[in-house]
Amino acid sequence: METAIAAPISISPSAAIEFKNLLKSSPAGSEQYLRIGVKGGGCSGMSYILGFDDPQETDLLFEIDGIQCAINKNHLLYIQGMQIDWHNDLNARGFVFNNPNASSSCGCGSSFSV
Repeated sequence: METAIAAPISISPSAAIEFKNLLKSSPAGSEQYLRIGVKGGGCSGMSYILGFDDPQETDLLFEIDGIQCAINKNHLLYIQGMQIDWHNDLNARGFVFNNPNASSSCGCGSSFSV
C-alpha cells in the first residue's frame, strides 16, 4: 500500500456528507476505507465499485475531504479525473459518477465503457 499525494478523483460536498454519514453507522473501532474502483461487467462493459473495505497490498491510499479512500493502482486508468456526486431529488437518488474517461454510460449510470 502506498499513500499518494494528489487524489486522482474528487468527491462533491454532498457526496462527502453522505459518505461520512455512512461511516458513522459502521461498527465502533472499525477503520474502513472507501473503496473506489471498477470491475468488468454491467450493461456497458465496466461497473463501478463503491463500498467500505480494508486496504489491500495493491492499493493507493488517499484522503479526500476527510474520507480515507483506497483505490487499486490498476483502476486509476479508468477513473482518473472522476467526480463522485450525491443526488437526492425527484429524478435520481444515490451516488453519481461523472467520469471523463467514459466514452458511453448505461441509463442507470452504474456502468460505462472506455
